[in-house]
Amino acid sequence: MYHLYSHNDLDGVGCGIIAKCAFGDGVDVRYNTINGLNQQVARYLNRFSLEEHPYDMLFITDLSVAPDIEKQLNLFVEEGGQVQLIDHHKTALHLNDYMWGQVTVTHRDGRLASATSLLYEYLIQHGHLSQSESLDQFVELVRLYDTWEWEEAEKPEAKRLNDLFYMLSIDEFESKMVERLRSAEEFYFDEFEEKILDMEEDKIGRYIRRKQREIIQTFIDEYCVGIVYAESYHSELASELGTIYPHLDYIAILNMGGRKLSLRTIHDHVDVSEVAMRYGGGGHSKASGCTITEEVYRLFAAEPFELEPIRLDAHRNQFNLKGSESGVLYESWGEDLVFVYCRSGEWIVEWNGEELPFRFGSFDEAERHLKRQYGVWLARDDAFVRMLKDQLMQRRSGERLALSTDMEEEKLLEEL
Repeated sequence: MYHLYSHNDLDGVGCGIIAKCAFGDGVDVRYNTINGLNQQVARYLNRFSLEEHPYDMLFITDLSVAPDIEKQLNLFVEEGGQVQLIDHHKTALHLNDYMWGQVTVTHRDGRLASATSLLYEYLIQHGHLSQSESLDQFVELVRLYDTWEWEEAEKPEAKRLNDLFYMLSIDEFESKMVERLRSAEEFYFDEFEEKILDMEEDKIGRYIRRKQREIIQTFIDEYCVGIVYAESYHSELASELGTIYPHLDYIAILNMGGRKLSLRTIHDHVDVSEVAMRYGGGGHSKASGCTITEEVYRLFAAEPFELEPIRLDAHRNQFNLKGSESGVLYESWGEDLVFVYCRSGEWIVEWNGEELPFRFGSFDEAERHLKRQYGVWLARDDAFVRMLKDQLMQRRSGERLALSTDMEEEKLLEEL
């Protein structure tokens, strides 16, 4: 008999699906939370008898065990028990010190690994499973989603697979996928699934637009962090917020009901697994998490609680456009106006008309600094026009030239 204990997300359940395709009724699959795995393994070791079940084998996938369970597993193997742990999180690399541990972050061909893709390779190599087109496609979709590569690879089917996973119960999803992978030549979504997935995309879009108005930013240690409260669609939400606010180093999503903190980043220079490890968690370099402890609550919830949400950049402008060398207007809290323009190849910043002493080599550098340090947002065209009008009126009043009141706006727009 085979026993497989895995995570309860898409990658973890993907392992269970692949195992059932290989072993059928000969495998007992249990899905666990990160904290629940240790209890599950402990129960297995306490009740298992090597004499009665000498050929049984335990697989642990997409999760790593605590140090005390690690020692018990190693003793169990030394006494003749069969265990294979397969994981892809670099926070578990120390388990490679054991003969029963296989923690691989990257496949030999350079692709980032997922637990499902690693287990698939293992089962094929050991003769437990035959490779097929439908299995290849399913495993790759799981891998692409879990490693956050689906957008770059332009494979929206990977995200839709994850959406479907969360729309069904684990048992129903597992049963559907096992049957489909055994019978179909290629992986597919049926007509009903396509319809409900289209509806789900609309729902996700509305949810994300609402959360865009709730995100706040602050510095935690060396990172500029965007913090938002959300219980659903963490990956989609973080991806969208990270794209809208690229000046943020990472997005922190607080699920207060689940007492979980999810960390996501779109940047290669930020490793959120290292951040998560500071608070007892772990995961991938671009997607990690931890439990909301007292320290996490203080840093990510209590201290930033009074902060105002990030103001969205104006998005329908015709005149006040980012990157314009003649000048870009931003607003800040307290009705401050921040004007950024290019002079002699350098980008200059004026704060309420006063030139600041620092210079930037590019517009992107200037904007990133202003957004991180001062939380500015791109002003709408009407504010931009008012500023230029005031400057124009001041200059012309000094020359005793003035536009008639009813023509000011029209003439200014003509000049623009």
